[in-house]
Amino acid sequence: MASFDTCVEFDLPKGFIDEKGEVHKHGVMRLANAADEIVPLNDPRVKMNPGYLSILLLERVITKLGGLPKVDSSVIESLFTADMAFLQDLYQKINAIEPPQSDVTCPKCTHRFTVVSPFFAEA
Repeated sequence: MASFDTCVEFDLPKGFIDEKGEVHKHGVMRLANAADEIVPLNDPRVKMNPGYLSILLLERVITKLGGLPKVDSSVIESLFTADMAFLQDLYQKINAIEPPQSDVTCPKCTHRFTVVSPFFAEA
């Protein structure tokens, strides 16, 4: 039976800088569920600006970021654009219907094969 991890660790390219100047880069994102995609649609901030949806989605699925006690919308709003783009891409990858695959070539023997993303593993 196939199984997969429901949480993925990541390292932000730049990192979130807190009020003390500490940089928080390492985090954990969990797979999204239906409520994660539906509940934010009723938020007035999303109704005023649909672009805010990604802020609320990430707030819901990022369970850890460095030593922060919690990850809320103010943390996501304060991320550098490179980190925001990284997290949006990661969200799309781990919540894809099909596991991401890559065609690779061994640099030593030139054998070509397909690798399934390490976020999804066979048990």
